[in-house]
Amino acid sequence: MAVPIEICRSLPKVALHDHLDGGLRPATIVEEARLIGHILPTNDPVALGEWFYAAADSGSLVRYLETFDHTIAVMQTAAQLRRVAAEFVEDQAMDGVVYAEARWAPEQHLAGGLSLTEAVEAVRDGLADGMAACAAAGTPIVAKQILTSMRHGVPTTRIAELADAHRYDSVCGFDIAGAEDGYPPSRFAEAFDYLKRHNFEFTIHAGEAFGLPSIWEAVQLCNASRLGHGVRLADDIAPDGTLGELASYIRDRRIPLELCPSSNLQTGIADTIAEHPFGLLAKLKFRVTVSCDNRLMSRTTLSREFALLSAAFGYELADLRRFSVNAAKSAFLPFDERLVLIDRVKAGFAAAGFTA
Repeated sequence: MAVPIEICRSLPKVALHDHLDGGLRPATIVEEARLIGHILPTNDPVALGEWFYAAADSGSLVRYLETFDHTIAVMQTAAQLRRVAAEFVEDQAMDGVVYAEARWAPEQHLAGGLSLTEAVEAVRDGLADGMAACAAAGTPIVAKQILTSMRHGVPTTRIAELADAHRYDSVCGFDIAGAEDGYPPSRFAEAFDYLKRHNFEFTIHAGEAFGLPSIWEAVQLCNASRLGHGVRLADDIAPDGTLGELASYIRDRRIPLELCPSSNLQTGIADTIAEHPFGLLAKLKFRVTVSCDNRLMSRTTLSREFALLSAAFGYELADLRRFSVNAAKSAFLPFDERLVLIDRVKAGFAAAGFTA
């Protein structure tokens, strides 16, 4: 029997793959756009939310990414970034998320005159605001930021260096994102080498819009700690369940997969949740985790993703607990803090009625 979304909402969840510029409240976009004179498809928050979903629901990653023109436009000042970051935390906590990593690309938020450092500090302050408000409301949550370079840009190390410089100041990792086909991870080899020399964590978008070669580069050339999506790893699994060499390596190494089911439907990975490779990858005991990718564009929440997976594959509380513990184990946190997070997740599932 499928786990109802109300129960899913009560479970302690961990969000590893959630874009800051993909989860804004429609009302916030309308308010901030009006202040700066940015023209939106509609100024009605409800209708705007529907527009984002429809525009993103095209089956094309390129078209999907175009929707970000409007969200990024209202994230160009310190006040805007701080507000969006605080609301990110509050919205996650309202959905039962107890740990969240917000990824975003600072280079896309300098049009208002901010420096890279000022932009990062604005998001830091917003995350802190959100955590303080949630703690006061009795829904404590820990939130960090992952700094992202856009893979279609000129490869440099400056965002990697920026992330490392703020590693003790809310930044927990680095990523590359954006159009995947034609922009392999190895283009940013220098950035990844810098991070490895400085013992800093990074994840890489790979295996979403492009296949196994992208995943292979992310793992073998760049040594990613986690794979953003990685869903096309299913291409290396035979119909009888036999794993190819790359799939075997990733499973053996327990490299986490940041899977985002609803988002993947919009970008053409599968037609339905039941056809999504999540079921196969989970059955074969890969370290699968569940995330939303972009809550606004996919009109979703992490609780909804859990409920959809439960309905499609018959997952029970034990399965959802496994996915949540997988995510807690894979968080970009120091070991002792990860142990605290894992214990919190387990305790929350026990309170919801799960018994080992």
